[in-house]
Amino acid sequence: MRAYLRCLLTSTCLLASAIPAFAQTETTPMSSLEISLACSAPASLARPAATTPRVIGSQDTVARRLLDPRDLLVVNSGLAAGIQLNQRFFVRRENGFGTAYGHNTLSSRTLGWIRIIAVDNATAIATVEHSCDGMMAMDYLEPFVAPVVPAEAINDTDAKRGEPDFAVLTRVLAGNEDRRTAAPGDFVMLETGVGSSLTPGTSLAIYRYVRVPGLPLASVGDAVVVSVGENVALARIMRARDAVLTGDYMAVRK
Repeated sequence: MRAYLRCLLTSTCLLASAIPAFAQTETTPMSSLEISLACSAPASLARPAATTPRVIGSQDTVARRLLDPRDLLVVNSGLAAGIQLNQRFFVRRENGFGTAYGHNTLSSRTLGWIRIIAVDNATAIATVEHSCDGMMAMDYLEPFVAPVVPAEAINDTDAKRGEPDFAVLTRVLAGNEDRRTAAPGDFVMLETGVGSSLTPGTSLAIYRYVRVPGLPLASVGDAVVVSVGENVALARIMRARDAVLTGDYMAVRK
């Protein structure tokens, strides 16, 4: 019982110290496209390590798994794990139930980002700066990096696109939340491989093999790379005459 009361007192002290820290914080507002990119899946196939910080609940009078954007979130790591006051983190969750790949999921979904407003040696308190989807207990944290949208993904014109090079092909792995379909304005994950020439701003032509002998690849639309990871990249679909599907090809425009 005494240990429980000490825990309550620690949380109360953290909350009291959080108020002035949060009041002094300012951030540069993001555009709607930057927010959409920040809310998309990361360009990564990596899985969180066992020691990755996680949200374990909120400062509330009842225990809840689904958390409200207005909640103060409790994180299971503190100063001893390198968590610092005013640090910002993405909150993410591995795709699982209801996704196209079941247990063999590809990406994680981004649920929003938070700022640390109080911290002790073992625990931290965070406020939600932006919510992309419902956060839950045991969602994991990754350092926040403000997205940079390439100019080509904002205003992609015919004059900027160039001819597709079919010697440099990549394929669509999945849409957001591992969906198998995507539409103009959506972000999709692409395979890149070792030595890929994809960089943010690279224009891509989307094609589909319709599995009819003798027919060439069918043109579907255009996309622009917005971020590149170790083995995958994210691209924004700029235009398409049909839904973009997992397995569709993308050719670099030169």
